[in-house]
Amino acid sequence: MIHEQLKIISKQLIAKDTVEMTFRGRMAQEKILPGQFLHLLVGEGTNHMLRRPISIAGVDRQASTITIIFKLLGEGTNTLAKAAPGDQLDALGPCGQGYPVDDLQLEKALLVGGGIGVPPLYYLAQCLKRKGVHVTMVAGFQNKAQVFYENQFRLLGNYYLATDDGSAGEKGFVTDIINAEKLDFDQYFTCGPTGMLKAVSTQLSNQEGFISIEQRMGCGIGACFACVVPAPDSANGYKKICKDGPVFRAKEVVLT
Repeated sequence: MIHEQLKIISKQLIAKDTVEMTFRGRMAQEKILPGQFLHLLVGEGTNHMLRRPISIAGVDRQASTITIIFKLLGEGTNTLAKAAPGDQLDALGPCGQGYPVDDLQLEKALLVGGGIGVPPLYYLAQCLKRKGVHVTMVAGFQNKAQVFYENQFRLLGNYYLATDDGSAGEKGFVTDIINAEKLDFDQYFTCGPTGMLKAVSTQLSNQEGFISIEQRMGCGIGACFACVVPAPDSANGYKKICKDGPVFRAKEVVLT
């Protein structure tokens, strides 16, 4: 992990209340795994003392760029969205444990993402594609206005889309598509709201997989206890999402 002032080189709205932001900095030359995140200092003064954890959606080492995607959910992310190209943001990264792509031995991967859990899976899909892995992506959003990166995912493999109201793709949940399509895969990788993670890991309980947990964080480096998850087999009975995760083996932790 390094501490750097990352320069914003582009920013755009890619879906309803969803911002894509790209930075340039030497951090992009670090080894960054999909599922890791940036811990960003937002705004000035004491209004936003805690950093915001934002998953990494893409890395271009040749261009020395890192891309993030975030949703406008509160004062912190709305303040972040006001930053403009040319501005610099105080960043720690890459933070946390990502998907162990270098250690994976598989031919077919199933990626399942919900809402703002989709961005880290795009970077994962790129990494798996480079390894020769066949990628199938199942994405879930509330409605058509929330959908992003559909075309980008289609360039990397099979793509299925579900929306709660049926305004795009199939009406229903990602679990409905997994059940209906009888998808073939060696391991699954999922990121999204806790309810979705529980549903997916329960449905695929006989399969090996990884989950990435979305969680509010305090320090973001494992020094506090603001983001713990039960882990019965660990020494303390819990693990810290910011340091031990956010990516875990599906059966490693207990989602509550």
